[in-house]
Formats: sequence, C-alpha cells, structure tokens
Amino acid sequence: MEVKMKEKILKRFLRYIAIDTQSDPASDTFPSTAKQLDLSRMLVDELLELGLKDAALDEHGYVTATLPANTERDIPVIGLVAHVDTSPDMSGANIKPQIIEQYDGKDVLLNKEKDMYLRPVDFPMLANYAGQTLITTDGTTLLGADDKAGIAEIMTAIEHLVQNPDIKHGTIKIGFTPDEEIGKGVDRFDVQKFGAKYAYTLDGSELGELQFENFNAAHAKVNIQGRNVHPGDAKHKMINALIIGMEFNGLLPVFDRPEYTEGYEGFYHVMKFEGTVEEASLQYIIRDHDRQKFEHKKAFILDTADFLNKKYGEGTVKIEMKDQYFNMREMVEPVYHTVEIAEQAMRELGILPIIRPIRGGTDGSKLSYMGLPCPNIFAGGHNFHGKYEYITLESMEKATQVILKMIDLYYIKGS
Repeated sequence: MEVKMKEKILKRFLRYIAIDTQSDPASDTFPSTAKQLDLSRMLVDELLELGLKDAALDEHGYVTATLPANTERDIPVIGLVAHVDTSPDMSGANIKPQIIEQYDGKDVLLNKEKDMYLRPVDFPMLANYAGQTLITTDGTTLLGADDKAGIAEIMTAIEHLVQNPDIKHGTIKIGFTPDEEIGKGVDRFDVQKFGAKYAYTLDGSELGELQFENFNAAHAKVNIQGRNVHPGDAKHKMINALIIGMEFNGLLPVFDRPEYTEGYEGFYHVMKFEGTVEEASLQYIIRDHDRQKFEHKKAFILDTADFLNKKYGEGTVKIEMKDQYFNMREMVEPVYHTVEIAEQAMRELGILPIIRPIRGGTDGSKLSYMGLPCPNIFAGGHNFHGKYEYITLESMEKATQVILKMIDLYYIKGS
C-alpha cells in the first residue's frame, strides 16, 4: 500500500503544479485570476469520479464536497482545507519539476545556465532528507507545493477512504479555496453552508509542523505629498517626497524587520517604495503574535506620520491602514482537543510534532474567527514562494497518513 500511495500522491502533485494558478493582489475580481479555476474545475471532476456526489464549484471559486459518514456513531463533522493559488512573488507558469530519487544529501543543480544550486549549506534542513525522493524546481519558477501538496494529500486520503469502506469515519468536508496567498482566500466562504464543526488546513511546511497560532496582521500604505521645484532654485522651497519616504522608514525600529526576527517576534516589512519628488508611497505589512504589541506597532506607524507632519507641514504624510487577520489562538484554545488529536496522530505515526507559531497566516486564521476552528498541519514543503522551493514525496505521504489517522481518532474518541 505504501508504494501505491506514494505513486498516487506524486501523480496528483505533478498534475496540479502543471496548472498555473498564480493569484494577483492588484486584481479587483474574485477569484483574482481566472486561471485558478482551471485547477478548481479539475478537482471537482476528480471528486465526482471518486463518488462525492455533491462536489461543486461555486460562483466565488470555492470547491466543496462531502464524504458521508459510514457509521451511526455521533462524530463531529471534520473539514479538510487547502488553497489552489500560488504566490504572486514568483511565476507559477511552465513549472518543470526535478525529481531526484534517493537524494544523496549533497548540492542539487537547479539550473545549469544560471549556475544555480540548492545547497544544504544555505538551507540546512535539506540534508535531513537524504535517501528520500526530492522534488525541486528548475530554478526559473516556484514549485507550487504551497499548497498543491496539501491538495494532493487531501485528495489521496479521501480516495483511500472511498476505496476502503471498512475504515469507519464520520462525515468529512473538503474545501479548496482561491486567493489565499493574497489574504482573501475565505472572504466569501460560507462556513455555515460548509457544515464542519472543526477543520484543518494542510498548508504548513516541514514534517511535523502543527500550528494553532499565527500573526495578527495589518497593511499600511504611507502616502507622501512633496513639492517639486527646479533643483537649481530649490533652496527652502523643495520638499522631496522620496527623501521623506526614506526618513519615514529610517524612523522605524531597525531590528523590527523580518530579517532580524524569528519565533514570536513581530515586524514591520516594507514591501514597496515608489514615487517622485512630488509624490511617493511606501507599503508595509505589520505583524505580531501578541495583540497588544500588534496594536502598538500600528500606533507607532501613525505616530511616525504625526512627527513628520509637524516637521514638514500638516498633510505631508497620510496613512491608509487596514487589519488583515488576527491570531487564531483565541478561537482554537477553547477546543484545544483539535490540536491534541493532530498531535496524537503524528506521534502514533512516529512523527515528532513541532508545535510553533505560524510566522504568517493561513485561511484557517480567518476561518477560526468565522466560527470554524482550524489548526494548520504540515504539507511538507520548504522555501515557499521562490525558486528554491522543494518537497519530498515521503513528507507528502506522511501528511496523508496524518489525515487518515486523525479521522480514525475522531471515530475512536467520538468528540
């Protein structure tokens, strides 16, 4: 069974990553790109072929399906969720995966023309996968394991249950969402209609990751109004919006940047800076696990603008700020057994659970605040959103086995 499951996972994964599903943060449509629906329609067809008769794609791009219970026991309805889109940070078109069986633990040539290597010295976790089937990019695109690995794992687990009706289980709901990578994945998701009591996203990274905490998140746009005059006649007249933009960024704490933080440490991350002497803008994401620290960071952005307005004149700096999502811990802790069941499933499979906060967000963070507590489980990939992304087939198989073990534990515990 083990070899057969690996073959099925690999076949699915390669089929899914062949479809470009990159989302677009600049789009005003939902989903943000029509090409995401190419994969969504494929998934509906596959679910129908497996016998999930209610599998459907709705007007918002959500794929949902139900595997009915095959027992009379009172078992909570469990949801399994993954997202179809890939990151806007790098192309997801024409992905050419490299499959390396019995990886030797050494440097991997990604692209000969670019002299590009995936090296354990740069990514120490890589050496842990020696002897496994390693899947990498060719150095020109991302791989798409985030989150097509999660989709492949869910689909393979569901197929296994369909083909083995002697395995008793409660009702299982499947949900595949668009636009997770741009923070809009479940904005129009109907939790009540979905009908699950608890759910799990298969959207984590390394083997064993189990997460029920994530960042509180906000986006801030800093708009700067300068005054442009001829530089030869600029003394005491010019107000250079670009210079003020650099000054604004320089006033933020240097060590509260992503490159200096880890674990529970939050940050300000400048994502974009553009403009002219006359007008400029900076875009930031603000992150912290601690709600009080999060609110302090937002207040500091506003205070910095106030300081510069006093220096250069009222209205010079204007802030547009919007909360994006919040730490799901508050919503998951009251039903902490959802985490404990996932942890037990991993331990029974010989996997060491790595319980740590997500330094980002998942669809599960919003779903939790929408009334569907939703911890996050590893999908197995590393270095998401870039050309150094990789995953092993063995990690994907383990994730599939965790799904099946959790479903079994819910049947045994009935809670």
